[in-house]
Amino acid sequence: MFADNIAMSQSKSVLNQYKIIANLSGKMVQLARDNHWDEVVAVSQEYISAVQALRQYEPLDDSDRLARKPLLQKILQDDAEIRDLAAPEMARLGSLLGNMKRHQNVLQTYLAPPKTRP
Repeated sequence: MFADNIAMSQSKSVLNQYKIIANLSGKMVQLARDNHWDEVVAVSQEYISAVQALRQYEPLDDSDRLARKPLLQKILQDDAEIRDLAAPEMARLGSLLGNMKRHQNVLQTYLAPPKTRP
């Protein structure tokens, strides 16, 4: 009986941890929609910690796995939406970095000291 109570308590803790992760992923989606990328990164650190905390728990039984399924689906949907929202921003940043590199190369070419011939 005591072992059953411990197992039940642990499975509730695991499911609660998945709820925490799902809430954090939802918060990250909203921040990404609002274009608050610095805050997305900050919340992602909490998200990573919450995911890593799952490692301390034992695997779930079949009924708890079914209860976890909608949480996992939400987490995966949020992740996909964040990636979709981040793609244009990543392309923009890549373009800016490319422009900066080209600008640096032009400056180096025109500001370099003349080569002397032996």
